[in-house]
Amino acid sequence: MDTDAQPSTLPERDSSPTPDRGAVQGSRSARFFRRRQRPGEGPSAEPATSREEGPEAAAERPLPRRGPVLLVLACLAFVGLLSAFVVQPFLIPSSSMENTLQVGDRVLVNKLAYRFGGEPRRGDAIVFDGTGSFVQDAPAGNPVTRVLRGAGAAVGLVPAAETDYIKRVIGVGGDRVTCCDERGRIKVNGKPVDEPYIHPGDSPSEVPFDVVVPEGKLWVMGDHRARSSDSRDHLGDPGGGTVPLDKVIGRADWIGWPVGRWTSLERPRAFDGIPAAAGAHG
Repeated sequence: MDTDAQPSTLPERDSSPTPDRGAVQGSRSARFFRRRQRPGEGPSAEPATSREEGPEAAAERPLPRRGPVLLVLACLAFVGLLSAFVVQPFLIPSSSMENTLQVGDRVLVNKLAYRFGGEPRRGDAIVFDGTGSFVQDAPAGNPVTRVLRGAGAAVGLVPAAETDYIKRVIGVGGDRVTCCDERGRIKVNGKPVDEPYIHPGDSPSEVPFDVVVPEGKLWVMGDHRARSSDSRDHLGDPGGGTVPLDKVIGRADWIGWPVGRWTSLERPRAFDGIPAAAGAHG
């Protein structure tokens, strides 16, 4: 038996401690990883888009979304149209309508109430433009201020124009309104009116008067008679303190703010039995 060692058929090991792998060699796992890696990946990778991009790359970027801006503009336009033609918030600036309306209340004025042939009735709380009746000359003002005030008034954030008022209708065209009977009550067409809405402690009027309301006009008074500047205070002015129908902006139908005072403003029944004015038809 031959015990001599047989020559090895295995290749000799490279004696070099660090083999030169070259530019394209290396482990298969490393090559696989490099093939699978995508631009922008890895902890040290540069972002896909260079900071020094040219005008063509910048032009390809999407423009900012304009949806929210257009939505806000559409909402503002809708609120403006609603306020101009249907319902407008009106901020109560004074105590002339207490206790029915408090300072700071926002009432919703129904602009369609008299738009289709209807007219204000006794007992309605109306908002009207007092120019020519309560105010003879509209106050001059800065145009920019007027625009800003109008925008704020449209959503009830600020009081409306200085010439706008809110009062209660006591007499309509043809009515004779007098003050007062032996019990201190106002009479309309000869019948005394018990007014439950008058501020506690107030009398119906401290000022005596006897007027016949012209056709197409209204006689109006505040509920807080002691603090209301109304038709009584303008008896000597052109129009005798009455308000033309075409100056009526709308009827106050609801208290919309504050939340704790949400309610509808119903027409009181105090005027239900008032007879028609002398010479009235129907």
